[in-house]
Amino acid sequence: MPELPEVETVRRGLQPVLEGRRLTRVEARRPDLRFPFPEGFVQRLTGARLVALNRRAKYLMAELDRGETLVMHLGMSGRFEIARPEGAVRPGEFHYAADPNPKHAHVVFETEDGGRVTYYDPRRFGYMDLIETATLNDHPWFKGLGPEPLSEAFDARRLETAFAGRKQGPKTLLLDQRVVAGLGNIYVCEALNRSRISPFRPAGEIPRKKLGPLVETIREVLGEAIEAGGSTLRDYAAADGALGYFQHRFRAYDREGETCLNPGCGGTIAREVQAGRSTFFCPRCQK
Repeated sequence: MPELPEVETVRRGLQPVLEGRRLTRVEARRPDLRFPFPEGFVQRLTGARLVALNRRAKYLMAELDRGETLVMHLGMSGRFEIARPEGAVRPGEFHYAADPNPKHAHVVFETEDGGRVTYYDPRRFGYMDLIETATLNDHPWFKGLGPEPLSEAFDARRLETAFAGRKQGPKTLLLDQRVVAGLGNIYVCEALNRSRISPFRPAGEIPRKKLGPLVETIREVLGEAIEAGGSTLRDYAAADGALGYFQHRFRAYDREGETCLNPGCGGTIAREVQAGRSTFFCPRCQK
């Protein structure tokens, strides 16, 4: 499933095409994705101006001038393709090309200046809804979400509070969206490896002096991934229909049996299943 950097990459790709534009035509080619579209979905969007395109956790948030926000989640295989009269928009350089299958084109947005954005989703695990903007923070999807990991609200004190007295490993807690919003399996594995912290060590036993550097490392890993265009996952594509390439810079994730790249380590990356997810780590340097 796309994680925060992938969703942020998509947001940045869509922003110049949609933000500030009026939607002159919207087409929903089926009644549902993972969930049914809200009542009057097409009519409520048609003619609306998209005031701002934001992101919260792994959600895209398109604020409309009608007091509603179009909330979009990519699920496992959702992707957007951008087309304009002058040609395809390529917001970033990506390593692999992807050709979306027309039969999986489920929603089409057209703007007043001729922009066209198509949402593809082969597995239909993504979803869209229209929510009253003033009530967003009270909606079940957003109520209780922790701070964004790239925001100032996410700091060592936040982790100290979340980890205090806890027997669960730091990976489990960092994946808890109530602790910090938007982190996923890939980037937590990467950050813990770079920080040389075991994903299995009881979080309450991690020295306080390591928490500040861990926060900075999380930001560093996410920043690198956003700059690179997100991770290349088999079913994931960025806003221009192409796949990212951050996986070429992974230091732990999906590198089982390979040498740990932390300076002076020389250990071997191992893999264990933790809460149903693959955890990649170095037994030698992650303590």
